[in-house]
Amino acid sequence: MTVQHVSNSTEKETDVDGDVYEGFALIRAGILGLVFVLATCSNVFFLCTLWKKRKRNIRTQIFLLHLCLADLVVAFFQVVPQFSIEITHRFRGTDFLCRSVKYLQVVGMFASAYMIVAMTLDRYHAVCKPMVSFLEGSCRRYISIGAAWLISLAFSSPQLFIFSLQEVGENQYDCWATFIEPWGSRIYISWITLAVFVLPAVILLYCQIRICTTIYFNMKRKALQEGRTGTKGVSNAVFKTVEMTFVIVMAYTVCWSPFFVVQLWSAWSPSSAPTKGPVFAIIMLLASLNSCTNPWIYLYYS
Repeated sequence: MTVQHVSNSTEKETDVDGDVYEGFALIRAGILGLVFVLATCSNVFFLCTLWKKRKRNIRTQIFLLHLCLADLVVAFFQVVPQFSIEITHRFRGTDFLCRSVKYLQVVGMFASAYMIVAMTLDRYHAVCKPMVSFLEGSCRRYISIGAAWLISLAFSSPQLFIFSLQEVGENQYDCWATFIEPWGSRIYISWITLAVFVLPAVILLYCQIRICTTIYFNMKRKALQEGRTGTKGVSNAVFKTVEMTFVIVMAYTVCWSPFFVVQLWSAWSPSSAPTKGPVFAIIMLLASLNSCTNPWIYLYYS
């Protein structure tokens, strides 16, 4: 994964029996391999579905397309490197590859989070400010998508300087981070958590609350004006899209929140943090599973 490597946690668990460690690593590698296959196949299938529906010009399709691309970045640059490390126990590659992989790992995290933010903001404007959304047309959508990618590329750039290929033993090298101790890693992990998870979560929560309250009051007003005739039919299409967005937001939150909690815990209280064993492995795998969920959520609602 990405942030757990900030604290150089790729180091072997020397307090665990070697055979047990090897067996557990193989199990994790097998699960990661399965996650990669599922994420890749589901997102490719998702892209094909979007291509077939391209003539419908549904406004959410462009966001879902870029969300799919972000999930593929996560699959190839988070899941695959972690799979390799579980097999070899060390990073195998050049210094350039080390920095590039670490950079793209965080790009995928940022892109997934901020593409969901961009899609939710689009739903917010469509529901809460329909006239503004209609007049601005597709311009706003492309600007928000471009902004999400630019933020992801820019905010991930510290990875290029923090990580490098370092000698960790006699003729042994690994892709490790270098910080100003003891506060460097704490500040960086806290910043990543704030930028990738906390800030998007606050924006998403605000938008979802506004969307739900707007829909509720609009339906109530229509019910009073029309005696409930046709109200359900008018609101179903909007409600369905909003519900899909909400489920995608919830899936992201459920998959990634344990990951960031553990990262903050390990940064600020490393002696008590659960950074080893099955619980830690499950938390790391749960974060990877998010790249598999979005295509099936979309296909279910479509």
